[in-house]
Amino acid sequence: MKNLRKIKWAYMKGMGLAIIVSAFFLPHYMKPESTGNNIFYISLNGVAVGTSAVEDTEALVRQARLQIAGESDAPVLLEAEVSVEGEEVYFGKVDSQDTIVSNMVEVMREGEVETLARSYTVKINEFTVNLASSQDVLALLDAVFDKYDSDDNYGVRLVLDPYRELNVLTTQVIDREEERKQEEKAGDFHKRAGMDACMEPMDADSLPGEKKDFSDYETGLISLAYGDSVEVVEAYLPPEDLTPLQDAIAQVTKEQEKNKIYEVVAGDTLSQIAEDNGLAMDRLVAMNPTIENESSTIRVGDEIIVTAPEPELSVLRQEQQYYEEDYDSDVIYIDNDGWYTTERVTRQEPSAGHRRVVAVVSYRNDSETGREIQKEEVTIEAVPKIVERGTKTPPTYIKPISGGRLSSGFGRRNAPTKGASSYHKGIDWATPIGTAVMASCDGVVTRAGWGSGYGYVVYIDHGDGRQTRYGHLSKVLVKAGQQVSQGQKIALSGNTGRSTGPHVHFEILIGGSQVNPLNYLS
Repeated sequence: MKNLRKIKWAYMKGMGLAIIVSAFFLPHYMKPESTGNNIFYISLNGVAVGTSAVEDTEALVRQARLQIAGESDAPVLLEAEVSVEGEEVYFGKVDSQDTIVSNMVEVMREGEVETLARSYTVKINEFTVNLASSQDVLALLDAVFDKYDSDDNYGVRLVLDPYRELNVLTTQVIDREEERKQEEKAGDFHKRAGMDACMEPMDADSLPGEKKDFSDYETGLISLAYGDSVEVVEAYLPPEDLTPLQDAIAQVTKEQEKNKIYEVVAGDTLSQIAEDNGLAMDRLVAMNPTIENESSTIRVGDEIIVTAPEPELSVLRQEQQYYEEDYDSDVIYIDNDGWYTTERVTRQEPSAGHRRVVAVVSYRNDSETGREIQKEEVTIEAVPKIVERGTKTPPTYIKPISGGRLSSGFGRRNAPTKGASSYHKGIDWATPIGTAVMASCDGVVTRAGWGSGYGYVVYIDHGDGRQTRYGHLSKVLVKAGQQVSQGQKIALSGNTGRSTGPHVHFEILIGGSQVNPLNYLS
């Protein structure tokens, strides 16, 4: 026994010596070296969820999300902020992936934000509303028609918009009565065969050359459509973002003031346009940058911004109507090339007629947009108004001098000098003697010379009873009978006749009577 212990002790000393020798002399020996982080501590939303041998946690987070999503038919919003800290160790323990995922699921459930509800977003132009179901969408769209379709003859379907790449739904209006007739016709067709199926009775509309009587027309609503673009898309939204159906109907059908464009037609005035659209004149002017004030000129074809009460979703409809009415014939015009366009004479006074009418009337909401007569029967013929009118453009007038100061206006005044009239029949411009005086308009000189109270004077005839006069001149440069053009120099200003100082007296006469020149100068 004692020998056995000695042998074991000698063996252990030998092994120790061998290890020491190997450490110094064996060629394959290497000291341990640092390899960087080899264990990672994972936290989710600030809570430790496990230790992993790899840094990448995306797959683990995705697996945890999928596990929670599989517990609900609707999408769930989850907060998932992951942080990873690494460490280099020689000995350590890591958790299994299942353990880490399970811990992540628990933390995510605690941080669950909300469950999203499957819903539908309805977009009408720039307006949007979110509804809980497709049935609510159809109920909303049907409610828009209720005001005009009391018999519920029209409905709406949601169909894929063929012009959109994404799955966007749009509306298809259906005529329930027409669909019912088509279904009945299709059923009858399949019940019969051969020639019997082709020998359909022809209605009054299809009989060639057959004239319809007023009793053949059915009056009432014949078409309905939406007047605005409608798009519907599926979405997942928080419940608080959904609008109750009745609130949505109120929002979509309530009338609100919206800008629209009005095109000016013959006979329009700004005041009438404002009145027809329920606008104060100053508001109409403020809405239109091209209109300076209530006296601004408007022309046929001009586009003016006006407001009109309209709902978010407008309705276009057509009604077939029967009515009787008094009517006026169109005015008959006789053109006279020898008259100016400002002249017209009524040659025949009108009288109204009476007629029976069937017409298709088009509306946008409650505003009529068109009328197409289907049948008309005149019971009393209208007598048209006949007007003779001129076609020549009236002459224009320019100021006869350059510069000058308006020293006396047109109309009643205190006589400035003995013998002068207290009613001034023209206007005066104070200007130095010798200032050039031009013809205000084309015409023929009818007088050129001395004119008593006028001093040296020039009269020019412009045709159609129009004349201009230039008085108190110092020198006349034209002769009677001479044709002159607008702007041609005809005299020099002066201070002749009954005059209180150097000036030009200027008159415009129409039909032999003086008018205020300032109303005609361009």
